[in-house]
Amino acid sequence: MALKKYSSYKQIEEDLEILKLEREIYYRKAHLSIEKTKESILPSTSVSFLGNLYDKVFSGTYGTLFKIAIPYLINWYINKKRGD
Repeated sequence: MALKKYSSYKQIEEDLEILKLEREIYYRKAHLSIEKTKESILPSTSVSFLGNLYDKVFSGTYGTLFKIAIPYLINWYINKKRGD
């Protein structure tokens, strides 16, 4: 990449503005791509129902306790299967 020589601060500011806009465009394209990927991966009705059910079950005090206990239960089960 060749170095560009500037003769005024105005030219620098214009290039910085262009770079800022390009960065914003690339960011929005990436965000849109991620959203489209999410939509294509997730089935709409059944997953949203299960997601709502999950949110209801794992919200509040009991949900917090479940979220803390589940990793311990999984580790216990794995260690039980290994015989440790």
